[in-house]
Amino acid sequence: MRITIHRGSHEIGGTCIEVSTVNTKILLDAGLPLASGSKVIDLNAIKPDAVIVSHPHQDHFGLIDELDPTIPVYISGLGKSLIESTRIFLGRDLHANTFRHFKPWEEFQVGDFKVTPYLVDHSASGAYAFLVESEGKRVFYSGDFRAHGRKSQLFQRMIAKPPQDIDLLFLEGTMLKRSNDDFPTEESVEEKILETIRNQKNLSFLITSSQNIDRIVSGFRACKRSGKTLVIDIYTAWILEKMKQVSDNVPSMEWDQIGLYASYSQDRTLKNNPDFFGDFRKRIYRQRVTKDDLRNTPANYLYVGKMSHHRIIDLYKAEIPVNVIYSQWLGYLKCTNDEYFGAEEFAAYRRDPQINFVYAHTSGHATVEDLQEFAQAMKPKQLVPIHTEHSDQFSQFFKNVHAIKDRQIVDI
Repeated sequence: MRITIHRGSHEIGGTCIEVSTVNTKILLDAGLPLASGSKVIDLNAIKPDAVIVSHPHQDHFGLIDELDPTIPVYISGLGKSLIESTRIFLGRDLHANTFRHFKPWEEFQVGDFKVTPYLVDHSASGAYAFLVESEGKRVFYSGDFRAHGRKSQLFQRMIAKPPQDIDLLFLEGTMLKRSNDDFPTEESVEEKILETIRNQKNLSFLITSSQNIDRIVSGFRACKRSGKTLVIDIYTAWILEKMKQVSDNVPSMEWDQIGLYASYSQDRTLKNNPDFFGDFRKRIYRQRVTKDDLRNTPANYLYVGKMSHHRIIDLYKAEIPVNVIYSQWLGYLKCTNDEYFGAEEFAAYRRDPQINFVYAHTSGHATVEDLQEFAQAMKPKQLVPIHTEHSDQFSQFFKNVHAIKDRQIVDI
């Protein structure tokens, strides 16, 4: 078996790993890079027989548009639903790829390779690690994962009964030099949200990704405990609708203490795509929250928003500060608007007397301690750093480290 890291040996995001035999070549993820100076990857030059996507984050699937559409892309059913949802709300055509779906812990064959998906805890729903087997060798790709989310039992299950005889472990290292001490668990984030909104006098905003379902759950639970209503937009409501594929315990627009705010542009998306959305538009307005509701009784609501919503936040500034609960990576606030729209406005909110800026976020990635526990359970013959800016420091924390550079060809 031969491996090549096309991207990801020394950067976070844009992961693309080739695993091949004489007869078959697959890619584990094909992501868009997050770093501006990242090297370009030509998928057509690689000519894979298939791409296997670990989860629906752009830095893991974002290059699939460049593939010959006849090349199969393996992804979970939920993962495909989530990436299609984003595309249609952005007004873009759906992917033309040939998609094939897998299910957790059910092995499937791709040419010479037997692949077994392992459902993992991550800030993206439908996230997987993979055991890849061929020619008597066993490679395990961790994908992105953590051990402190609302699906932490998946980590414990893996540790309790790990796959055996791993020749090579690709281990993500996003958090190798980062701390998660302020909010070590999703429950600690929920408590901070609750503390912020319990006695609010003005409107509160929870700034997070609509696809970070654990964070939506934390916001909803805080609302339920404080008697508030969680306000979501149409896109978020649709994401929660798709989550019904895998869970009945995720909040949806039909639940009490959830309200829907409908913008003109998102409503138009529903109108223009009736075949895609079915009867969804007919159902969403039963729990509608209007601008008048928000203005007249702002203390009743926690509004799920994004950094692009800074203009909406500005509408509710008053003598009584607006609560802005920033619930994502702080590094975005160092970006320019060209890099991440709304970043400059949100950075300024920290100094704005009309804004009560509150940080409440836990990482979507495993801490060093959890990575060590994971590696100890796996007992790989070789541990290869991936999705990290600090591959040169892995040997301080792990055994059997074999750091590989991008585009370096290695036989195992």
